[in-house]
Amino acid sequence: MYRSFLSWRYLVSRRTNLIGITGIFVAVGALILILSIMTGFLDEARAQVRGSMSDMLVSPITLPRKAGDGRVVPRTPDRLLEVLAADDRIEGIAPHLSWAGMLTPTGRDSNLATVFLGSSQVGDLPLVQLVGIDHELEFAATELREALTVEPTLDKLGSPKGRRVENPDDPFADPPEYRRRGAPKPVVLVGEQLYHRMQLQRGQLVEIATIVPGEGETATNNGKFVVGGTFRSGANELDGERVYMDRAALTDLLGGVHEYSEVLIQLKDYDRDAVAVRDELRHSLALLGLVRGHPNEVRTWEEFNQTLLGAIENERSLMGIMLSLVLVVAGFCIFAILSMMVIEKKRDIGILTALGATRGGVLVMFLMVAFWDALVGTILGTIVGVWLAVRVDPIERWLSENFGIEIFNRDVYLFDHIPSRVDPIAVAMIVVGAFLCTLLFAAIPAWNAARTDPLQALRYE
Repeated sequence: MYRSFLSWRYLVSRRTNLIGITGIFVAVGALILILSIMTGFLDEARAQVRGSMSDMLVSPITLPRKAGDGRVVPRTPDRLLEVLAADDRIEGIAPHLSWAGMLTPTGRDSNLATVFLGSSQVGDLPLVQLVGIDHELEFAATELREALTVEPTLDKLGSPKGRRVENPDDPFADPPEYRRRGAPKPVVLVGEQLYHRMQLQRGQLVEIATIVPGEGETATNNGKFVVGGTFRSGANELDGERVYMDRAALTDLLGGVHEYSEVLIQLKDYDRDAVAVRDELRHSLALLGLVRGHPNEVRTWEEFNQTLLGAIENERSLMGIMLSLVLVVAGFCIFAILSMMVIEKKRDIGILTALGATRGGVLVMFLMVAFWDALVGTILGTIVGVWLAVRVDPIERWLSENFGIEIFNRDVYLFDHIPSRVDPIAVAMIVVGAFLCTLLFAAIPAWNAARTDPLQALRYE
């Protein structure tokens, strides 16, 4: 009983213990905050990189072999979709036709095309990624419907950057603002950032031009389309360059030469079936002649982006290791404080030993001083660290709006907010690490106190 009482009295009677408590508080809070942000970055990167890729991607190589069996992969997706739909582990499939093109507005904003084309910065060219989809299949295999229904973000003046699709269930229907003249025009969905950069309006006509390679010559195809609305995935890069349209409309634009370029697969249980489905599809689709047989033709979304995801994971690990050094510094503070305390309380140690305290009791008493330091510092650090991790994005926005302090440049990253996710396991490991580090550094002065000769201690002045 005396060990707990005296250790607490030693703690509160010496203000220098606040240094140790503050060190642990800062270390724990910083570790929780930074690792939560890095975990959020990894989760957000995984989600944004995944984008419309779904769980698995089948990208057949349709070029004919120069030498070999002479088989050519079909250029139509019908047979491939039929085989994939027969697998009970697959929940949804969606064919994509991806192509590059150039988008320019028509009408009163047509002069924007001259501005963009005359720019010396390649990033300002109106080049876009055209993606032809079958929207009903797309909604079953990807998160596109959510990107169509999310409210547009606001610019600095408080005006919306985009116009949401009028009917998400039929995204390629004519928007109310479209005044049809003559034959109907196909509808396109424009990324919110692209919509804002090109100063587009819903119902406006745009012209899309592209190049289609042919045998011995290259054709330039173009067509007029209607802006049906915007989508916002949260990925600035994706929202700034992608344009969705009906797959049949894109096929017509390309002159019917290409019908699909890849098929997206949504699994019922990705964690359980991903590897097995991938291996089986590689083998079965190659036997059926639906893919060439190259491993890259059937990949999970993680394999497709393994370099980027691995880099972010390594950054998180290195950040955790570097920030752990703050705990080591706090441990040295505890070591120095307890060492001075043992010297100053040497006479008290002699009295306690004379009254019957054992060496083990003296050892535990000084270890409990470190324990109280760790307990108070860890509790405060955990509370503040978790709160900051949860509120980091609103806090940064408040600082930006009121003091002009821009900590997070949203134009640099793929997402428009500071991501953060508090991992309970990581928080528990940080707390345990703080206690172990504190007690480890406190063990040496506590051991010296336990080995103090009571006769010398009683004569100590």
